[in-house]
Amino acid sequence: MSNAASVAHDEQQHHPRLAHHFESLEQQTDSSLFGMWIFLATEILFFGGALMAYMIYRRWYPDAFALASSHIAILPGAINTAVLIISSLTMALAVHAAQTGERGKILFFIVVTMILGAAFLGIKGYEYYEKYAEGFIPGLGLEFRFPEPEYAKNAQIFFSIYFVLTGLHALHMIVGLGLMTWMFIWVKDGVIDTQYYAPIEIVGLYWHFVDIVWIFLFPLLYLIGRHVHHG
Repeated sequence: MSNAASVAHDEQQHHPRLAHHFESLEQQTDSSLFGMWIFLATEILFFGGALMAYMIYRRWYPDAFALASSHIAILPGAINTAVLIISSLTMALAVHAAQTGERGKILFFIVVTMILGAAFLGIKGYEYYEKYAEGFIPGLGLEFRFPEPEYAKNAQIFFSIYFVLTGLHALHMIVGLGLMTWMFIWVKDGVIDTQYYAPIEIVGLYWHFVDIVWIFLFPLLYLIGRHVHHG
C-alpha cells in the first residue's frame, strides 16, 4: 500500500462519523445504501396496495373513472411532472458535488431541489383547492357535486383514491424537504465531506423514488381513458 493510500485508509478508520461496528467508511456506506434500498422496497409495497385498489376499481367502473379523470386538469399535473424531473437532475448534481467535495455546489443544488419540491406542493395545493371549489371532495361531510349524477357514486371512488395517492405522495415530498433541510445544515456545518457523503446519497435515493412514484401517478390519474369522454 502506498503512503497516500495508507494515510487515506487511516483517515477513514478514524473518521468521526465512522460507527464503531464498521471497519471503514466504505463498508458503512455500502450498508447504509443497502438498508435504504430495503426501505424503498417496503415503500413500493406501501404504494402498491393503493395502486392495486385503483386498478381493480378502474376495471370495475371504467366509464366512471374515465369521466372523473377528465375533470382533472392536465396542465398542472404536466408542469409538476416537469418540475420533479428537473428536481431529480439537481438532486443528482448535489450528490456528485458531495462526492467531489464542492460544498458551494452542494448547497446550491440542494436549495434548487427544495425550491422545486416546494413548487410541486404549491401546484398540488392549487389543484386540491380547485377540486374543493368544484365539489369533488368525497366524505368529510361535504356535498359531492358531480356533473353527471348517474356516475357520481363511482366517481367518488375515483376521487377518494386520487386524494389518497396524491396525498401520500405529497406527504413523502414534505418528508423529503425535511431531509433536504437536514442535509443543508450538515453541509454548511462541514459534516459532509469527500469521505463522508453517504447521507446525501441516501436522501438522493429517497428523492428519486418519490419522483418515480409521481411518474406512475400522473398517467394513471390524469391521462388514461380521458379520450372516452373528451376526444
